[in-house]
Amino acid sequence: MKLVGISGALAGDKTSIVVNQILVHARRFDSSIKTELVDLRDYEIDFFNGAPLADYNEDTWDVVQKIASADFLVFGTPIYQASISGALKNLFDHLPEYTFKHKVTGMVATGWSDRHFLVMEYHLRSILSYFKGLVPTGNVFVHNSAFNMDSDEIIDERVLERLQAFGEEMVSLQQGMKNQ
Repeated sequence: MKLVGISGALAGDKTSIVVNQILVHARRFDSSIKTELVDLRDYEIDFFNGAPLADYNEDTWDVVQKIASADFLVFGTPIYQASISGALKNLFDHLPEYTFKHKVTGMVATGWSDRHFLVMEYHLRSILSYFKGLVPTGNVFVHNSAFNMDSDEIIDERVLERLQAFGEEMVSLQQGMKNQ
């Protein structure tokens, strides 16, 4: 099985660090899992304009194919203006409706306000459901205060425990889907 993590931030490291933690914990839980981090900072995703996927640049095509070929996915976003990042929303616009069918699609977010955890529940969950993803009941919001501000290392032990449990839950759910 392959777990692909998407970091939907174009600035800063926090979201990428959180998504990568899920990948690390998933591999520790089941060493046979292959993982890949897709950090949108490393790609030039074309702005969606309604054209067929073949009309977009190679980076756009490459990232869409990585998502489509994954067995399951975790999406990370910083919360800006009480919403997901525009870069992540733009990426979603490139995907066909059934892209996540029979796939676990987890979500993590970073932000400054404790109330921003609701963005995952009321915005991101509906997007993942639209694409027919199986969304775990849990998710992880990481307040920026959970990081060491000098190194962007996660220093909050409770957050690290929640990320580990979430990675394990995602693997277990996807294994259960494969066994049906």
